[in-house]
Amino acid sequence: MHNALSLRIIHPSEAPRFAPGGVPHILLTWRGGYIDPFNSLGCFFHLHLPCPLRLTFPYPYLHHFNFTMADIPKTQKAAVYDQPGTVSTKIVDLEVPDPGAGEVLINLTHSGVCHSDLGIMTNTWSLLPFPTQPGQVGGHEGVGKVVKLGADTDASGLKIGDKVGIKWISSVCGNCQPCQAGADGICFNQKVSGYYTPGTFQQYTLGPASYVTPIPESLDSAEAAPLLCAGVTVYSALKRSHARPGQWVIISGAGGGLGHLAVQLASRGMGLRVIGIDHGSKEGLVKESGAEHFIDITQFPKDDQAAALAKHVQSLTDGLGAHAAVVCTAANAAYAQALPLLRFNGTLVCVGIPENEPQAIGTAFPSVMIGKQITITGSAVGTRAEAIETMEFAARGILKAHYRVEKMEALTEVFKEMHEGRVQGRVVLDLSG
Repeated sequence: MHNALSLRIIHPSEAPRFAPGGVPHILLTWRGGYIDPFNSLGCFFHLHLPCPLRLTFPYPYLHHFNFTMADIPKTQKAAVYDQPGTVSTKIVDLEVPDPGAGEVLINLTHSGVCHSDLGIMTNTWSLLPFPTQPGQVGGHEGVGKVVKLGADTDASGLKIGDKVGIKWISSVCGNCQPCQAGADGICFNQKVSGYYTPGTFQQYTLGPASYVTPIPESLDSAEAAPLLCAGVTVYSALKRSHARPGQWVIISGAGGGLGHLAVQLASRGMGLRVIGIDHGSKEGLVKESGAEHFIDITQFPKDDQAAALAKHVQSLTDGLGAHAAVVCTAANAAYAQALPLLRFNGTLVCVGIPENEPQAIGTAFPSVMIGKQITITGSAVGTRAEAIETMEFAARGILKAHYRVEKMEALTEVFKEMHEGRVQGRVVLDLSG
């Protein structure tokens, strides 16, 4: 049985389902005998050929494939930590990697810059098993388009041109008990992007086809980037607070990269009443994000175990305190201040990881914990399913990151601002070069 392999350019206006994302694609069709010369579905063709083109291959079935005609360079620009332990980055040229089995190659256009990246770069996170090495590519909030598929990626459903994201946990094993329990965000064998693997401060990166986060085409890439870490992290934390619509929740660090997103999700997406706590300079952002009340933490004593602060919160919450508090900042003092602000059966959710030597929560007295039946819980970075749900919130207009865009070359200055606490909202890198 003989048949033909044919290729032709399909424009979006002609057949939208064969040209997703408004990008012209090549349509491949073949029929015939018994040999599979392309090693199953999902292979990537980088072609500079006249179309229509007709070739003959014997093959038993009829298939349709989509390809984006795009050049993949041999080298790319990347920002690396050149002097770990200090605030310093350097732009270098690196080889563009080739996807292995189960992997896809992503052309990144944007990457968020997170406080966690600062901790990894400066080696101030004592929880990490080894210090960051010179030449490490940081970043874990990358968004781009799939440009090449490795072998054995058919089951993922990904195709060339799909918009996807790389988040903090770049890959999981899928076999450990947390993964089997649907808690892949705390997989025992997780790989952290920008620490265990090259991160997203580069123009091309690899990702597991089964674990990258699909990004709605309608969502701007720069806007989506911070949501891959900050957005999904606070969404998961708010769910773990068990606060119900109409109840009070305190967001500590409410004007920061995580905090302003937590305020939006809590108030606009989950029906919670929000009290935002931060420095006075961030009041505008916090109120704009949906907080009902704002508290300038600098106006309260630091040495009274939050007694004055608790009294003020009680005056705003029927005299009882908040039902939950989510600490998004990385300050030890914020945890000690948050606990006394809770009412009976209240929940403190720990999100921000303090740097340097770990400290216990200074106000977590057993008598108070028992008497008010307070719960303290941790919340990591969320699951892949929660990341997808977070993107849906954003696509519906409920969640919108407050961010500014900088070039890759400005990364060191961005980290300096972050180190000094001067960043409002998020910073997103334009990786287009």
